[in-house]
Amino acid sequence: MILAQLPVQTPDIDWTGLLPVLFPAGGALLLLMLRSLLPSRMASPLLDAAWTVAAAVAGIVAVVVLWQRDTATEAFAGQLVMDRTALFVAAVILGSVALVALALPRYCERAGAASAELCVLMLLAAAGAVTMGAAADLIVLFLGLETMSIAAYVMTALNLRRLESLEAGLKYFVLGAFSTAFLLFGIALIYGATGTTSLDGIGDFLADFILLRDAMLLAGTAMLLVGLGFKVAAAPFHAWAPDAYSGAPTPVTAFMASAVKAAGFAALIKVFVEALSLRADDWRPAVFALACATLAVGSLGAAAQSDVKRILAYSSISHAGFILVGVQAANDSGVSAVLFYLAAYAVIAIGSFTLLAALSGPGDDRTALDSLAGLGAARPVLALGLTVLLLAQAGVPFTSGFAAKFSVIAAAAEARSYWLAVVAMVSAVVAAFAYLRIVVVMYFRDKGDVAAAEDAAGVAGASAAPETAVGLGAAAVLLVAVLFTVVVGVVPGILESVSATAGGL
Repeated sequence: MILAQLPVQTPDIDWTGLLPVLFPAGGALLLLMLRSLLPSRMASPLLDAAWTVAAAVAGIVAVVVLWQRDTATEAFAGQLVMDRTALFVAAVILGSVALVALALPRYCERAGAASAELCVLMLLAAAGAVTMGAAADLIVLFLGLETMSIAAYVMTALNLRRLESLEAGLKYFVLGAFSTAFLLFGIALIYGATGTTSLDGIGDFLADFILLRDAMLLAGTAMLLVGLGFKVAAAPFHAWAPDAYSGAPTPVTAFMASAVKAAGFAALIKVFVEALSLRADDWRPAVFALACATLAVGSLGAAAQSDVKRILAYSSISHAGFILVGVQAANDSGVSAVLFYLAAYAVIAIGSFTLLAALSGPGDDRTALDSLAGLGAARPVLALGLTVLLLAQAGVPFTSGFAAKFSVIAAAAEARSYWLAVVAMVSAVVAAFAYLRIVVVMYFRDKGDVAAAEDAAGVAGASAAPETAVGLGAAAVLLVAVLFTVVVGVVPGILESVSATAGGL
């Protein structure tokens, strides 16, 4: 007996909606194949970086084209949705890749890093990060997160000449695997409570049914918060961040502080502010506590450091606390403020770490605070650029950092979270001390005095290392970062308008 063959139902795929993911993923695979086939003499870090920038720019062009559509673009039966929020986050991620790649050639030549591996892994991580921002299902969210995380683990440990890099990669991997277990368990519990892993399905279920026994839902929500809190370095899940940021190659640190953080907060918005919005009264107090702890740990930790890279690492934790203030608001204003902050901070962080990478020497280890002594007199342009970026992180008016901090605090006030707004403002004052310490060392400490003090103490002075050229790519990144920071600080309306549209206002 011959059975009639039934047609196989396959989901509809809008390939244009997948372009922001396909460009970085396809670019990574093609670069890997080409570098495997080409003779080593024909390959160079400049070509690797140029390919990476081209793939990222192509993805940004796709984002701009999709932004012009009136409706969101769905793929894979609605499991991947390119709405305005996802497109905004994708632009931040791909823009971060382009900026970081610009400064890679000189860094790889100086530090002896493998440029092809860095570029391939960064593009793959970007593809996973964009997938996280567009995920409409918890399983797809997990796949994007793991694609991004595994690439980030390897990039962190890619500087084989530094023991600190290998140690940082191992710590990041072990703690990342631990947090992934929480995330998966949370997804399982949410599925058990609602019967679906679709974010829209979860929201619809909570709107249609009242759970008399909601312990499973609450436990799943808590575990999701732990898993995603690790990815954004929220206290007390931040322990990996200072070591991973300081041990990783500095361009990788810039990527982690911008693209990885943006993807983590995009996932937080999708899961909590959108899917679990009807249970906001359950998770908002937990986010309130996380935000307060993260602000305190980040600001106080940054003030206690004597290494610039670790100062900026703790600063990144503090900024995560500010972004959590916007998440805790759980409204459209909070989402718009979060998106504005992610874009502003991504540019500031990349500019700061790129300049630090250019000054850190061949071993990428000249990052002590005293190594910047006399920079204001010896290299005034670089010192001025770093000063602008540091003042922006401190939230000084007429910088993008001030506008970003103001937006999240305003969202908290609108949500009547007045105490959280007060904690955020006090934290900004404490964190400003760390940034001003760097400025004081650059302009008011002489390199000769530092060297004399080190000689008297019998230690080798980092300040005795020869000056290194910044490079055209790093100079371009610094120029873009400073101009963006100042222009957005003086005229924030354009970015505010775009982020408000992406946030649903």
